[in-house]
Amino acid sequence: MHELRWLALAVGTAWAMGASAQSEMEEEDLALAYGDKNLVSIATGKQQPLNTAPSVATVITARDIAAIGALEVDDVLRAVPGLYVSRTTGRNASLLLMRGIGSGSPVTAQVLVLLNGVPFNNMYQGDKVPSWRGYSVDNISRIEVIRGPGSALYGADAYAGVINIITKSAAEIDGTEAGVRAGSFNTWDSWVQHGGKMGPVDVAGYLRVGGSEGFKRTINADAQTRNDVRFNTHASLAPGSSDNGYEAIDGNLNLSYDKWRLRSNYQQRNQLGFGSGTNSALVTSAEAKAESILSELSWNDAEFAQDWGAGFSASYHHFAYTFPDNLMLLPPGATLIYPTRPLPTTVTFPAGQIGGPNQWERNYRISAFANYTGFSGHNLRFGVGHDNLSLYKATTYKNFFIGPGGVLTAYPTVRDFTAIQPHIRPHDREVSYAYIQDEWQFTKDWTLTAGIRRDMYSDFGGTTNPRAALVWEATYDLTAKLMYGRAFRAPAFIELYGINPVANGNPALQPETIQTLEAALSWKPQSNAEINLNVFKYTMKDIIRLVPNTNTYQNSGIQDGQGMELEGIWDISRDWRLTSHYAYQHSLSRSANRDPGYAPHHTVYARADWLMATGWQLSTQLNAIFDRNRAFGDTRPPIRDYSTVDLTLRSTPAKDKWAFAVSVRNLFNADVREPSFYTAAPATNPTLPTSLIPGDLPQAGRNFWLQATYRM
Repeated sequence: MHELRWLALAVGTAWAMGASAQSEMEEEDLALAYGDKNLVSIATGKQQPLNTAPSVATVITARDIAAIGALEVDDVLRAVPGLYVSRTTGRNASLLLMRGIGSGSPVTAQVLVLLNGVPFNNMYQGDKVPSWRGYSVDNISRIEVIRGPGSALYGADAYAGVINIITKSAAEIDGTEAGVRAGSFNTWDSWVQHGGKMGPVDVAGYLRVGGSEGFKRTINADAQTRNDVRFNTHASLAPGSSDNGYEAIDGNLNLSYDKWRLRSNYQQRNQLGFGSGTNSALVTSAEAKAESILSELSWNDAEFAQDWGAGFSASYHHFAYTFPDNLMLLPPGATLIYPTRPLPTTVTFPAGQIGGPNQWERNYRISAFANYTGFSGHNLRFGVGHDNLSLYKATTYKNFFIGPGGVLTAYPTVRDFTAIQPHIRPHDREVSYAYIQDEWQFTKDWTLTAGIRRDMYSDFGGTTNPRAALVWEATYDLTAKLMYGRAFRAPAFIELYGINPVANGNPALQPETIQTLEAALSWKPQSNAEINLNVFKYTMKDIIRLVPNTNTYQNSGIQDGQGMELEGIWDISRDWRLTSHYAYQHSLSRSANRDPGYAPHHTVYARADWLMATGWQLSTQLNAIFDRNRAFGDTRPPIRDYSTVDLTLRSTPAKDKWAFAVSVRNLFNADVREPSFYTAAPATNPTLPTSLIPGDLPQAGRNFWLQATYRM
């Protein structure tokens, strides 16, 4: 009944948008209040109107981010239809599940994350970099999101969708701003950003220092609790609190001169807490350090020659993920039994089982494109590129060794096993690609966008991915789209080359593939209202999974999915705006003949913004999550539904130098829990512990923050 109630709310809101006539709105007033939401660049590689772009896309501006009351990017992405932000068992890192794709995975590998158009995923796991936690929004201009395949333009991992984070330019900052913020969980931030000119060069800079102890919620039982029952020990630290803290340093530098641009980003995270523990067991010591350095030099000339535009980009990304004090896998006193022959081996770790899988990456990318408009009605885009992707260093420190026959030996101190039993060895990957795309407006109201991209990988071969989109501007206020796309996810290095008796890499892996068919309608019943509806259907093949009986990653399984997303925006007056969406998805694993679990079937989002005459803006938002199934074989009760309400009050931009904001998150203190992973023990080794936290992963309760900024 709850699902029907919220569905009725979303549909009712959309219906109301087209009901009674409202006064005309001044577009410049709306742009000032909410930013320009009507243009998107990642659909085809050039800026174009959102309603005619050949994809299903969402644009969230800096004004939207402020109204949402977001502190970090994950808070913003919850406002995107069809995108569910879950959490991983262990690190409590965010999982970005687009249309239910990626359910049951410990990483976000099926969504390509870009920072100013440059991939921000790592090669080790295929996930966004771990410095993502606490990614502050204060220097973000806009976030563009494509829902659906994007490999025909962006290549690997643009599988379920693409997220592009765009930082602020000098013109957008326009001066100097300093800010401080403090809130629950001993969260604090201080930052300064400046935008201006240095001679002929536009300069934008940003520096932020902050941190948080993270929310404290009790884990009543963990995987070690299960071990204690099996082995008659008392090592578990549950009930106990998870560790979600971090310390952060962030910086951006944006230099623009004529057609040239240099953008650099730095992220450092210290004392990154591991949530409920990497093995789903609370421990006394598990903190990481993550560092990311990303620089890109680009040149773009839209009028390079008659009928020609051209550009190129060269980028460098260095990424390190290390454990300064090593990583505790199981708490002190933990006991394990390995089924070795002729007798099982029992091993106890008085100081806890400890590991240290450190890794360093260095990735170079270079690309070039050209646009040609010399043929009537056509806009041709050609692109080529080459990537040199390197996991150039990996070290392994631990206090145990797994010998022949699975014999486990424990040591009293941590040792360097990099040479004799590493978790992974250094590897390189070379990728060369070429693509072509044509936007053909063959009549006044019809445009066909078609493209194809060929990627050649040094480690697993080639893959070809096409796309096609037919866009019909039926009337001034109604646009219809029909889209098809094929995409792929490249196997991550740990899946190809990992060295672990319970999770072996497989060099023979092939990429996952997906084919998606979508239809969309965009309708403006009035100048101040907009309704968007899209439906989709996809089939995933060669899904990369860790197969329990072999403890090896393999291409296995096919998954089908379908769903719809309905969203609307209604500018009731100059002072009121309503935004809402409802998303539905249903997936089916063919091998199990059931839903793969974890992702919700229904999500509802609604936001109301009120611009007061006193110069303040009050915004409230609702997030409601319904109907999440358990994984196959998981007999726990269903995952709880939840609804949260957030409230944000801030002063609007004015001549005053000071601005203030306050936000209350999860106002009614809802019990929010994200599903913990279920991993069945292999039939050949039923004594192995499962990665299971019975009570799921409790998330933050009611919390708040206060903020002050000063413009110089």
